[in-house]
Amino acid sequence: MLTACQESTIYNRYLHTNVKGWERNDTLRFVIPPIKQSGRYTEEVGLRTNGDYPFTDLTLIIEQTKVKAGIKRLDTLACTLMNEQGHVEGAGISLYQYTFPLATLELDQEEELHIAVRHDMKREMLPGITDIGIRIEKAKLP
Repeated sequence: MLTACQESTIYNRYLHTNVKGWERNDTLRFVIPPIKQSGRYTEEVGLRTNGDYPFTDLTLIIEQTKVKAGIKRLDTLACTLMNEQGHVEGAGISLYQYTFPLATLELDQEEELHIAVRHDMKREMLPGITDIGIRIEKAKLP
């Protein structure tokens, strides 16, 4: 069963942010190699934080380009990191892992995706965000 789940994942990568803090103009760029099989795919954004992150939420701007098709998509993703009682929603003890669904895409064989992620918070420099990731997997049949 574990192998079957992993086979559906076609891309799963994290990029580190600057240790001093993630600046608004520090865009993280992911290049997803050409897709081997046409179909429907789901995307997730992964986020890792430490205890230095000062807010309960994080807003991300995600720009995606289907290179072969020349189609661009822009998403704003609101990530809730703490509940109303102030408890962390992520998994972990001193480092926290979060996963947020992003989109379901129809991708053609040999399509390549370029994804750029930046934050859209009022503060220019965000401490406590350690990594941002993108995961793409073949959508499960209904």
